[in-house]
Amino acid sequence: MILPGQITRLYILDLGLFDVCGGERIIGIPGYLLQTDRGANILIDTGFPPEYLTDPDRSETDGLPRFGRLIDFRLEQTAEGALALLGLTPQDIDLVILSHGHIDHVGSLPLFAHAPIVMTTRERAEPAPLYYGTVRPIPWPEATYHLIDADTPVCEGLTLIPTPGHTPGHLSALVDLPDGRRVILAADAINRASESDEAFADSMDPAASQASSDRLLSFMTRGATLIYGHEPTQWPVLPKAPKPW
Repeated sequence: MILPGQITRLYILDLGLFDVCGGERIIGIPGYLLQTDRGANILIDTGFPPEYLTDPDRSETDGLPRFGRLIDFRLEQTAEGALALLGLTPQDIDLVILSHGHIDHVGSLPLFAHAPIVMTTRERAEPAPLYYGTVRPIPWPEATYHLIDADTPVCEGLTLIPTPGHTPGHLSALVDLPDGRRVILAADAINRASESDEAFADSMDPAASQASSDRLLSFMTRGATLIYGHEPTQWPVLPKAPKPW
């Protein structure tokens, strides 16, 4: 265990709406806030850089237009703003979990460098976060990193599962809530429901992605609900903070 205690609440953070490649699909950008009975706040993924809201040139400098464009990114959809909906600030975060280093997951990581950051050894081995394409505009922040290589319990009710494929060091999470509900936070291990039919075309290693997907889907036979990384039809119906899961 990395932290004492048990998961008591799960919140889905709305970190923006993104148009992929000029209308190919419109996707939501999720983050997750989990709380324990010991008062710990755990953040999974951090969304885009907050500078995308204040500096109109920053996203272009980072190469974002080659990937798509933000079509809804308000103050309350920055990581800091989303936490504020729950009465929290970045300094209230006790642990950060990074699923992988792409632009929409790692962008606000420097705001949380005071907290230990959990990620896979393979993902952290990149000289800088993968971000998008060949662009590497931000370094890994100076922080305490807790690197894992296998299934790892964070605390009671939260287990991290390496799911390579989308990136070599991708990480997913399995959440067990006190009322018996189980939630799979797939992140981009299963980006959308159609990915398997599309042979994981967006993946760095499609074969590894299929294996990781198969493993995550196996948990659904035990009654788990799967939250995709960016499924366009699922995102609108998911409860968003400040409403809990």
